[in-house]
Amino acid sequence: MKAERSYPRFTVTPKAEASILRGHPWIYDAEILTVEGTPENGNLVDILSKKGRYLGTGFLSEQSKIRVRLISRNANDRFDEAFWERKLRWAWEYRKTVMDPEDLDCCRIIFGEADAFPGLTVDKFHDLLSVQVLSVGMERIKAHLLPTLVRILREDGQAIRGVYERNDVALRDKEGLPQYKAWFPLPGEALPDSPVTEITENGIRYWVDVENGQKTGFFLDQKYNRRAVARLARGKTVLDCFTHTGSFALNAAMGGAAHVTAVDVSESAVEMARANAERNGLSDVVECVAANVFDLLPSLEKEPPRYDFIILDPPAFTKSRKTVAGAMTGYKEINYRAMRLLPRGGYLATCSCSHFATEEKFIAMLHSAAKDAGVQLRQIEARQQSCDHPILWGVDETNYLKFYLFQVV
Repeated sequence: MKAERSYPRFTVTPKAEASILRGHPWIYDAEILTVEGTPENGNLVDILSKKGRYLGTGFLSEQSKIRVRLISRNANDRFDEAFWERKLRWAWEYRKTVMDPEDLDCCRIIFGEADAFPGLTVDKFHDLLSVQVLSVGMERIKAHLLPTLVRILREDGQAIRGVYERNDVALRDKEGLPQYKAWFPLPGEALPDSPVTEITENGIRYWVDVENGQKTGFFLDQKYNRRAVARLARGKTVLDCFTHTGSFALNAAMGGAAHVTAVDVSESAVEMARANAERNGLSDVVECVAANVFDLLPSLEKEPPRYDFIILDPPAFTKSRKTVAGAMTGYKEINYRAMRLLPRGGYLATCSCSHFATEEKFIAMLHSAAKDAGVQLRQIEARQQSCDHPILWGVDETNYLKFYLFQVV
């Protein structure tokens, strides 16, 4: 470790040291043994092992159980403006490398810890950036980060007219940060007049409202899974459960489905899906229905079979370890019902977006559902979140989306 460093020094437990060496960037409050210097909330601190070995540097969050979030394990790094600009450029260049140019119209540019910006999410929706800041460290430097990112994008030919902060999330309470949503003022620029923009994903157009839409405005992580569904949909009669904005239904329709029924319990979601179908000239193929999927699937068993492709894209049934068992019961119920409804040779797309519903638990649930339904599953593909939501090995929280395509045989 370099001798001259100005940051306060936190010595951590061997357990924390092992976690850091495996690649995880979080240090919990109970893992801190001693503190040297005068740390300030939201500022940088050095992390040391019990033997004095330098382990990394990160942002301190005095109110959170996640007390420090590492941003570097390189003792030679200087955390100046050039450092942050370099990291922003790396994030954008990564997306340009792994995605086709047309897919950059709407994509995630910053995915928190996976891009070494702990607690920061930045989604690009055509000409707007939608931002969530969920850590006090990122809150302190956002005034530099966000204008710099806009400049980088504009220099690369991306027309960005504004940045909207969707900081209306409860996680900010744990950081001692206020909840709000508002335009981020870019220096010397007027605020945009509308939070609504049009995106194109997989050739399908959507209106996105970054002020009032779900989370940052639209779920981008299923982009390529929707495309995979479209490839199987030609000539099929499709049931899309938990349709939300209708994105899976519309991709199936664009893929040549004979008919698609898009179902959601939310009337407003159904209206949005219906409007999106009309916008893309797919109203003759896509029928949007307001219904509770847990009630609908059993009722369909009493009718003649009509669907040969069922899509299950439910919201996260669990957001904590305490509720995993109940969530797996919910996942099994809808998958069991879908398997019973499908004819032999029918197709099933099923997924979970919960980190706590691990891949092992999800696979075990599918085995159990198939056994109880008296069917066998022939796997076509096992997929994950799109590549603009990269999975950082050693950081399990970045690996959350499980997506499977099966034929029921």
